[in-house]
This record gives sequence, structure tokens and C-alpha cells, in this order.
Amino acid sequence: MPMPSRCDLLIRGAGVFSVHTGEILPADVVVTGDLIRAVAAPGVRIEAERVLDADGLIVAPGYIDAHMHIESSLLTPAEFARITLPRGTTTVLADPHEIVNVAGRDAMAWMIEQGRGAAQTMLWAVPSCVPALEGFETAGSSLTAEDIAEMLDWDGVTTLGEVMDYRAVVAGSPRMRSIVDAARRKGVRLDGHCPNLTGDDLGEYLWAGIDSDHTKNTPEVAVEKARLGMLLMLQEKCLSAELVRRLHELPVLPDFCLVTDDLAADAILDRGHLDHIARVALDAGMSPATVLRALTLHPARRLGLDDRGVVAPGKRADLVLLRALDDPTPVTVVCGGRVVAGDDTAGTTPAGSAPDNPFADSVRLAPLEEADCVWRADLPDGEHTFRALRVNPVDTFTEPAEVVLPVRDGVVHWEGRTAVLAVYERHHGTGRRTMAPVVGFDLAEGATATTYAHDSHNLTVVATDAGALRRAANRVIGSAGGICVAVTGRPDVHLPLPVGGVMSTAPAPEVAAGAGAVREALHGWGWLHRNAFMSVSTMTLPVSPQIKLTDLGLVRVVDRAWEDPVVA
Repeated sequence: MPMPSRCDLLIRGAGVFSVHTGEILPADVVVTGDLIRAVAAPGVRIEAERVLDADGLIVAPGYIDAHMHIESSLLTPAEFARITLPRGTTTVLADPHEIVNVAGRDAMAWMIEQGRGAAQTMLWAVPSCVPALEGFETAGSSLTAEDIAEMLDWDGVTTLGEVMDYRAVVAGSPRMRSIVDAARRKGVRLDGHCPNLTGDDLGEYLWAGIDSDHTKNTPEVAVEKARLGMLLMLQEKCLSAELVRRLHELPVLPDFCLVTDDLAADAILDRGHLDHIARVALDAGMSPATVLRALTLHPARRLGLDDRGVVAPGKRADLVLLRALDDPTPVTVVCGGRVVAGDDTAGTTPAGSAPDNPFADSVRLAPLEEADCVWRADLPDGEHTFRALRVNPVDTFTEPAEVVLPVRDGVVHWEGRTAVLAVYERHHGTGRRTMAPVVGFDLAEGATATTYAHDSHNLTVVATDAGALRRAANRVIGSAGGICVAVTGRPDVHLPLPVGGVMSTAPAPEVAAGAGAVREALHGWGWLHRNAFMSVSTMTLPVSPQIKLTDLGLVRVVDRAWEDPVVA
């Protein structure tokens, strides 16, 4: 059939990047409806409802994020889409395991509904681990294999979300086996989470049908996984120059995706989304063509999206216009055939009205009293060696350490001697709390409290002072969730997150300003981590090596076992 005489959008005078061959070819792109009608020779004669003059620009496919969590932006889905579309992210696979750990099936249904009106394509993964580690933490909800099987049939759901309890999979635990089997019967993809899993254990994980991993591995383990066909999903912390070099030394460069996993609103507005991850990959030594394939073709194939990821006739018109291959931030973004950012648009669509919040009562804690900030231990008077968590400034790995503290009349005297991590169960009103020392940073007198704490999102506080602990915690409790940094001698910095204690209904710029203020306050306190949000919020994640604290106690992650809080 000959090309029609009219089209809806004509992108004229561009160079079109082929993700298949790595070439840039001069062409005009003809768009009808939400599809690419033709990639035509320059100067095609056709009437167009709208013409984009792209002289000197490069047309590439829109970016696809194959692994991410919208809640980590601290925004609701529509606001997330509003600030990431202008950065070129036209499709995401979102795993809402943060809010689902708080409020279960209803929360996932709400997330899907909130995303329906966004121009960005939002596909969904059903969380596989609610809670993340059964029996080792208290979440607000629990999903059975039957729940998950039903939810996998919901509209827009394509994937079983990251299987974080990888030790249970390797051990063949009945619960995880039933969840994995339910997903395999549905014929969906199974996403993985298995940091540094290797050898026969890795083989068992792959045997279960889980064939991707987005966690940080040593270069040796990453190559081992790639050799076996496990799709590497590389987020920012994974992108070392050493890993890139090792991958390029292989006879064939394996397919992989670039993903964001967790990015807060301030980071997105300041640095970008997938375009930021692309710059990190370029700086680590990847070629521009390799980076663009990892943002487009490879994630499209992973997600089974044969209709996108390529600039070609018949494909969805999700496109980015770039100044150069090594400059991944778009000048203009087209999504579903519509110009959604750049050109003569304002750069972002206007903020919508705040969505309804059915999860505003998720922090079921009374304000803390002085007694709630006392660390009690059933130990005789004397000096005792306690197991501690050692944090580092680079990633979320926490090593076991030791701190000697005095105990008098069943009370551990920690103030002035160490920082502590305290976890308060906040979903069911049990009144349960745990404490453990934290070392690794030189902190001033103060505290930070948060209900955004992976993955069960119990109230989590790091403090060097009991008074600051109570003050920060009560600010968060009073706002139905959020993050607070309370440093002695400085004004408190507080970001309310009333949607399940993990998201805000406010517009993105307001949330970004609050998140940036929290980040700055954490750094000013002495928490000198390159991603302070993630560092604080993952100290309670019992599937993230090496030692973590939940409301039930210290967890030795690799062994999937309890750690004695007292060493001697």
C-alpha cells in the first residue's frame, strides 16, 4: 500500500539511529496516530498536521526502564510520569513492592489505576516477596501464591517482581516454590534479585525460572551470570569501569539493560532518570551505541514489547530527539505519536490535582514516650559486646561489627558511645521495637527517622541521642509517615509521606525540594553516603547482604538466619 498523502507528525531532516546496526542514517520519520508509518528518504513529500524540524538531531527509540519502583521517587504514578517523560523514559515496568508491603492487593490496584491516565506506558510486576523475608520481619500485608496468581491476570501486569528471598528459592522452601510455580504456570517473566549468588546455588535459582538480576555483583559473578544467559540489569551502583571492561573482554558482548531501580524525586529533577544512568554508563567506558541498545532494544525484548524499542515502520512512535549519541538527555520526546516534551511544549505537562489517599492511616503508632527510646536488654550489669552494623559511603552493603557498651539495671547505655538503629513495628500496633549499634560514620548529636524503610517500611530511626530519636520519630508519626532529620542546634528537616508512609501527594517540585533538604541535612549530620536515602532505608532490608535489623531482630542475610545481638 502506498504511503498516505497526510500524516499526523513529520520529523524532518533528522539522522535516525538504528539500534540493530549502530548506524545513523539521514531520514524523515512519518507518524500516523501512535505508530511510525514510514522512515522515509529525506525530503519526503507529505502533508503533516505537525512538523518537527530536526535538522542536526538524532532520532532514537524512547527509553524503557525494565526494573524500577515508582515509590522510590516518593511520588504518585502520575507525578512520576510527569517528570520522567521529558527525560526520555516512555515505558516502565514498575514493581510496587514498597506500597504493597504496606497495604497489600488494594495498594497495587490503586497504583495501577493511578497510572492509567499517564502518557507514559506503565506496565506492572506483582511483588513476589511480601514480606521480603517471611518470618524475619513484620510487614503490613502478606501475599500468598493464590493472591499472586490472581493478580498476575490483572490488566497491565506482565511479570513476577524481583524474587528477593533467593535463599528460600535455592533451599526449595514450599512458600517460594508455590509462588514461582504460580508465575511459571501463567507464562510471565520472573525477575530476580540475587547479589553475588554463584555456583550451584545460582544454577538452582536459574532452574527455578528466574533469569534476570539487577543487584550489585562482583565483576566475576556478573560475568558468570551473563555466561548462563541471566539478563544483567545494571543500575548506577553496578556500573564500574572494571565491570564494563570485563564485559567488553568477552568474545561476545552479552545483552543487558540499564535500569534505575530506585531514584528519588530530587535526583530525577537534578540529574535525570534513565538519561542519568546512561551518562554513568558512558563515563564507565561504554560506547554510545551500546548504551542506547541497553535503554531501548534490550529492555523491549525483555518485556516482550515487540511494538517498540526500534525506529521502524509499524512500531510505536515512542521517540527521543538527541543532540548527539553521547548526550542522552533528549531535546524533544514523542510518546505514542504525541510531542510530550521539548519543541514548543513547556517541558512538562501541568501538575494534576492531588489524588485520593486511601492509605493515610498506615502508621499505627502512638507518639513515642521517653520509655520507648530506652534500649533494654536482659543482661547482667557490666560491659557487653554487641553486634553492630557497619555502613559504608558507597553502597548498601552492611558488614557485621562489634561495639562494647555498659549495661546497668537492664538498660544499655549507648548515648555518647555509639549511634543506634531502632526499628518500631508500625503496622499492627504490637509495640515491638529492636535496637542495635551502627558504626561507619562520625555523626553529630541528632537523629533521622523514616517510614520509607525497605521493604516492610516499619518506623526506622538512626540516632546518637535519645531526645533527638524521640523528636524525629514523633515528627514522622505526626505526619502519617515521612522522613525527618533532627540535629541538635539546627531546625528539623521534615518531608511528610502520608501515602502509606512511602509517597507524597504533593507536586514533584515540592517533593523534590523536601527530599533535597533531607539529603542535605543527612550529609550535614555526617551521614556521608553518595545515596543517603538508600543507605538509611535499606538497613532494615533482610535480603540485602550482609547483616540487617528488622522489628524482630538482627538477620544474617546470606545464611538466612538470626544473628545473636550480644557477641560476648
